[in-house]
Amino acid sequence: MSTQQHDAGSEAGLIETASLGAEHWTAVVLVAVTGVLHLYAGVVEGAPPVLIAGVGFFGALALFLVGYRRRLLYAVGVVYTGVQIPLWYVVKAGAYTPVGYVDKAVQVVLVALLLGLLWRDRST
Repeated sequence: MSTQQHDAGSEAGLIETASLGAEHWTAVVLVAVTGVLHLYAGVVEGAPPVLIAGVGFFGALALFLVGYRRRLLYAVGVVYTGVQIPLWYVVKAGAYTPVGYVDKAVQVVLVALLLGLLWRDRST
């Protein structure tokens, strides 16, 4: 996508999806799922950091959908999501829930997909 298209779409407040392939939509779904799971867990457990992490996923999703620096979002997403996996293991220290297991499985797939997108788009 050219810079001109990006700028015009962003100024009009439009979502830029013309350049998205199946792997991008898969990442969108995975980010939405982990975001919802974090919001749910944050409310149910009364854990503001988990709730804020969920909001972070949706903020990144919004930036991605308007076409804002997607390659940078892939890289930040790998770190942001990747750090949460061992952090969950340590913080929960044996008190794991089915929601947590599902979320971590989603996050492992998401990190792998983001690494693939980052690798594929390395020359742009």
